[in-house]
Amino acid sequence: MSAPTHLSDFIAALQRAHESGTRIVPAASEMALPASREDCLAVQAAVSQARGAVAGFKVAAGAGAVAPVVAPIAAVDVVADEGSATVRDRLGIELEIGFELLKPLPGPGLPEPVAEYFAPRPVIELVDTRLGGEAAEVPLLKLADMQVNAGLVAGAALAGWDGSDFGTVEARLTAGETAVLDGAATVPGGSALANLRLFCEVIGDHCGGLQPGQVVITGSLCGLPYFPAGTEVSGEIAGLGRVAVSLV
Repeated sequence: MSAPTHLSDFIAALQRAHESGTRIVPAASEMALPASREDCLAVQAAVSQARGAVAGFKVAAGAGAVAPVVAPIAAVDVVADEGSATVRDRLGIELEIGFELLKPLPGPGLPEPVAEYFAPRPVIELVDTRLGGEAAEVPLLKLADMQVNAGLVAGAALAGWDGSDFGTVEARLTAGETAVLDGAATVPGGSALANLRLFCEVIGDHCGGLQPGQVVITGSLCGLPYFPAGTEVSGEIAGLGRVAVSLV
């Protein structure tokens, strides 16, 4: 997908925000803004190409003009398990179920048997916006801004997975002294595989398409809490594993 000329100022502003660690407050009086899901995906593709390799994607059913939600996760934003993530002022954390693609997909849609193509991993998504003011809450602008993804922390892949779904799971997430989650939690929509299937049906060649080694994350088990630098974050999903990150 080629970069839309009329959105070049907005794309350039987002790229500068990524590079500088600042936020922008785009106004329609100053530059053309995305007006459709197609515009948003074109902005994503242009910014993603400038930032380099893609490590994964996020997906959600979404609503209205932004549905379904897909967004790439830049490899430069990946943090090693038990590594450190830099915080600007605060950073959102979401405990999620991710699926790593093991070999090329045979075609569109979720392949069968799914366990031959994917391995589940516990994941913490890092969340921050490059948008300031009211723009940070505009659904189309959030979608254009990678659906506010700011990074990915992945735990070890589950060995010997039989392809069974994850719906309601027992999970725990602590952030410093805060118990964010401790008990039963449900994947958005009730099925991690349904979310993965949706992604495989719609991603096509967006941002290079899904490639082996990339991880698809399927939605937060814990909402979206934010924490400051100095917070130690640790998550565990029963039957899947642990993942941790330090906010610095």
